[in-house]
Amino acid sequence: MYAVIETGGKQYKVQEGDVVFVEKLEVEDGAVVTFDKVLAVSDESNVTFGKPTVANATVSAKVLGQGKEKKVIVFKYKAKKGYRNKTGHRQPYTKVQIDKINA
Repeated sequence: MYAVIETGGKQYKVQEGDVVFVEKLEVEDGAVVTFDKVLAVSDESNVTFGKPTVANATVSAKVLGQGKEKKVIVFKYKAKKGYRNKTGHRQPYTKVQIDKINA
């Protein structure tokens, strides 16, 4: 059984027991999070698609931790003008483990 959920403007295909890195959520470590924007749910025999979400379907997950990804270097340069700009960015994330898909 799997589900397609939306969080942080992105879509994730998840199964029970999966560990997923999602956009940062303002929750404590060890808390249980419920994703209610379920776009599709599948069991062994059929698939249910939502319009836009599946009614009464939720996915519950446990928060394992918060963190930041590797640094991405942003370098801007204009030839013959003496313009150089170097900055970095580390995107924050929340690590969650999918516990149950309720459909």
